[in-house]
Amino acid sequence: MTNVPASREAADSRTVSRSAFRRVLAGSTAGAVLEWYDFALYGILAATVLGPLFFPGGNGFAQLLLALATQGLGFVARPIGGIVFGHLGDRLGRKPMLVTTFLLLGLSTSAIGLLPTYSQVGIGATISLVVLRLIQGFALGGEFGAAVLMVSEYGSPKRRGFWSAWPQAGAPLGTVLATAVVGGIALVLPDNAFDQWGWRVGFLFAIPLLVIGFWIRRRIDESPVFQEAQARAAAKTVRERSSILETLAHPGPVLRGLGVRLGENVAFYVYTVFVVAYATKTFGYDKSDVLLAVAIASLLQFAGMLAGGHWSDRVGRRTAMLVPALGLAIWAPVFFAIVQADALPLLYLGVGVGAALHGLLAGPEAAWIAELFPTRRRFAGASLVFQGSSIIAGAPAPLIAVWLAEKQGPTAVVLYLVGTIAVTVVALLLSAETRGADLN
Repeated sequence: MTNVPASREAADSRTVSRSAFRRVLAGSTAGAVLEWYDFALYGILAATVLGPLFFPGGNGFAQLLLALATQGLGFVARPIGGIVFGHLGDRLGRKPMLVTTFLLLGLSTSAIGLLPTYSQVGIGATISLVVLRLIQGFALGGEFGAAVLMVSEYGSPKRRGFWSAWPQAGAPLGTVLATAVVGGIALVLPDNAFDQWGWRVGFLFAIPLLVIGFWIRRRIDESPVFQEAQARAAAKTVRERSSILETLAHPGPVLRGLGVRLGENVAFYVYTVFVVAYATKTFGYDKSDVLLAVAIASLLQFAGMLAGGHWSDRVGRRTAMLVPALGLAIWAPVFFAIVQADALPLLYLGVGVGAALHGLLAGPEAAWIAELFPTRRRFAGASLVFQGSSIIAGAPAPLIAVWLAEKQGPTAVVLYLVGTIAVTVVALLLSAETRGADLN
């Protein structure tokens, strides 16, 4: 890093060496890809093969619900990780949290690939899967906030929306990677081999991702904005209380952030996880076709996130998120009508448009959430928003959507999706514009 005052570093990324900023951007994005690869991989396999392997007895629908419920357990641990790592990240720095959470996430994912199944060791297999899912969720609770904040605090205020969208875009990239890996394995292996042992390859693929990402993250520098805030705190004689408690004492930004994340989160899991189970189990689409549709849609989602982040730098965060949120509400009934048409090209269209609209909504979100909080409690606040929404939206979304589709029909799922997006719209309307906020 060049030898310049921290305030200037924070104000414009041009005062940070280009190599330092590239390492931060690459390290944050690589970690986001791995974390969402892990979660997308489990979601895909939970909707296809993990139910019979780890949950005994019951019919196929019951096993599917149990497998998706185990995915939800990972979300339960995320707010706990957000609280722990949010507090430590505001006290010790962003970089130590990036490295620690990344290691936990990668090791727990690869360990799932080595688990024995229920038929081999009984209930111990189910318990082990649950424990590893909890570790994954705990690590992800701190990982994502750290990744987004590092880029936000390094990047130029004029382009913060675009740069911060890159770690946010790790979600669709991770989904693409997960679907490509699973689809490739399923294409090469016969169904019985894939169900017996081929699914393990996807989890073990996390090992090379872990090595590459760890090497990148070890070489990045601490956030200059945090360094300046730490220097100011050191000059004070009164010790500040926990950033988590301080954030909860000023709940307005957290509540608005949770409101915006509600519809965005539900839309993401409907168009990536739920659609796999719905299209294959209800309408008999071939599994590889649906996975390809999700992979293509995820690329559109990735492009949408970067475009949305860039657009928010021009028109403001609120406008850039309101437009696609309304688009998602309009598209929801169209999407389900398209899926029921039982035509593969229409399925691609339905998933692709939904994913692109979601990307446009989620892209500006990273910078917007970072701009809601002051430096001394930014990690805590961002983690509470990102991971708190996982409990109220992400965790139950596939489970609720599967149950509604099975018991009430697709119209109920449409109402569920539109209702949560309505909350997002209201939260945005109640929020002030944050574009260009000084993170110092």
